[in-house]
Amino acid sequence: MLAKRIIPCLDVAKGRVVKGVKFRDIQDAGDPVEAGYFYAQQGADELFFLDIDASFENRETMADVVERTAKNVFIPLGVGGGIKTLRDIETLLRAGADKVSINTHAVLHPTFVREAAKAFGSQCIVVAIDAKHNKASNGYFVYTYGARKETSLDALEWARQVEELGAGEILLTSIDRDGTRQGYDLELTRMLGLSLSIPVIASGGVGSPEHILQAFTLGLSDAALAASIFHFGEHSIAEVKRYLQERGVCVRL
Repeated sequence: MLAKRIIPCLDVAKGRVVKGVKFRDIQDAGDPVEAGYFYAQQGADELFFLDIDASFENRETMADVVERTAKNVFIPLGVGGGIKTLRDIETLLRAGADKVSINTHAVLHPTFVREAAKAFGSQCIVVAIDAKHNKASNGYFVYTYGARKETSLDALEWARQVEELGAGEILLTSIDRDGTRQGYDLELTRMLGLSLSIPVIASGGVGSPEHILQAFTLGLSDAALAASIFHFGEHSIAEVKRYLQERGVCVRL
């Protein structure tokens, strides 16, 4: 049985870790390099840095932060935001990233996913899907540019498409739940978990260890991304892993 992964997410804006609600009302949560080292020492399975303004501001992502973190952190590092070329990916991998996350540019140019997977291997190409529920259609639609722009793409159909194009993993964020601490959107997560053969990382809404348990048992996710409950010291990664192990979830202690 593959161990479920706990992944602290560090949303970065202007060189600082931030956290908001539904991608808005941003609060400062510290230095990204210091936070990354702290979480690695706590037992995080991976780290994810997401430059939340890079695509919207049309600039390159933060290779310097990755490089400084990789010098002292020896768990897999993922990074996303503003990735538009194979050279961008190469720069981040050379800086010390193990995975890159592509969202907006993948939507605008889907064949880029295939090109990236062919050049660097599917194992390091993550497609991030920011999805929001549409009450009128009772469907989930993909948003781009840091959840600022709605598209006509159905989240599940898009996930299936990028899997066929060679993506190795899906980072699935519920915009409706982001920062609300009400729990993951289990319907959305389960829908993708049942339909895809590649791993799905649940993201958006975690407020307690129980929510992470639900992501694995009800949402069928392979990994859980979390921010607020770790950034502000309410729970430690070790505490969450013990909680999961006691309830039969396979985790790396």
